[in-house]
Amino acid sequence: MNNFQLSVLCLAITLVLYFANKRLYRRFRKLPLMPLVLTPVLLVLMLVFGHISYQNYMGEAHWLLWLLGPATIAFAVPVYDNLAIIKRHWMSLSAGVITATVVAVTSSVWLARLFTLPVRSVTTPFALAAAKPLGGQPDLVALFVVVTGVFGMAIGDVLFLRLSIREGMAKGAGFGAASHGAGTARSYELGPQEGVVASLVMMLSGVVMVLVAPLVGWVMF
Repeated sequence: MNNFQLSVLCLAITLVLYFANKRLYRRFRKLPLMPLVLTPVLLVLMLVFGHISYQNYMGEAHWLLWLLGPATIAFAVPVYDNLAIIKRHWMSLSAGVITATVVAVTSSVWLARLFTLPVRSVTTPFALAAAKPLGGQPDLVALFVVVTGVFGMAIGDVLFLRLSIREGMAKGAGFGAASHGAGTARSYELGPQEGVVASLVMMLSGVVMVLVAPLVGWVMF
């Protein structure tokens, strides 16, 4: 089997695993069975035990990474459909975006200096764009963003319970700011209002982060 055939096979396996995982998660709503959790684990096991290089895997699957951009923009549709909610709570949402940006920048710089890591935070398409002026490695950036999102989604409900946060919009803002696409997907499971708020906070925080990335790199690195 040549490299092209192997790449096409990996792409097919990725799609089959993902859609099968979605059907499984619809039936059994357990965190370890979420497509964002289980599918990547299965793919990593496939690459490791199949002795398949990352380059061969990404050969024909690279467009899946490209689709992250349009997928993120698609979150704007429910945001537009719920403009009334956004206008009514614009001050709270603005505070959430500002807080998310400050915390993301501060924690990223602190971790980068402590562990000599590249930049992380904001959702994957934005993070890849922000990494370029900072000299980050795109593959590692994507990995850390996904890990951050899944981890935040996993502990989000427990954290909200511990902090006695019951307001849906607050949960949506927290998931969107800290857990990116994974958190936004979780927010839509909680309710449409939570999902809309998560989408808006995620997108605005991402845009702000990309715009200030060069300044962050100049001031803090």
